Amino acid sequence: MIWKEDAPKAVPAEGPAPAAAAAPAFTAPTTSVIRCANGVVLQPVKGTVIPYTQIPDDTFASGVLGEGVGVQPTDELVVAPFDGEISSVAESKHAVGVSANEMELLIHVGVDTVNMNGDGFTCLVKEGDQVKAGQPLIRFSREKIKAAGYSDTVAVLLTNSDDLEGVELGAKG
Repeated sequence: MIWKEDAPKAVPAEGPAPAAAAAPAFTAPTTSVIRCANGVVLQPVKGTVIPYTQIPDDTFASGVLGEGVGVQPTDELVVAPFDGEISSVAESKHAVGVSANEMELLIHVGVDTVNMNGDGFTCLVKEGDQVKAGQPLIRFSREKIKAAGYSDTVAVLLTNSDDLEGVELGAKG
């Protein structure tokens, strides 16, 4: 004897159907923090933009690594500031280089955070990746940075600013 039980009839759910597990959307930033003849650098992390000379690190503040801005973050996600290519990723996951249109940008999360050896940082890209403005690059823990005794200020530096024309710094937009 063969027995086959009828499947229960589906009852339509009330309201809209849940969305499929789609890739999370990202929103491109809209505030520019660096402008030059070669392009625009958008703010890569939410927070208060400060002059690079106020970053609490002599190397960043002196401009030896290039001109740019600092961001005192209110969020824990760094996103791509323009469409480009990841040119470098720090082994300790706290910094990335992004290049496009002859602009070479360093995004460095925190001061002396290299000493954390990656604890509190998740790098979401690798060298050679093509990225779009607003694409997540690094997740970090402000709490872990503070607990380690470091500043969480994010340095956003145009490392070849001396080679570019018409460089303007500061939040705009």
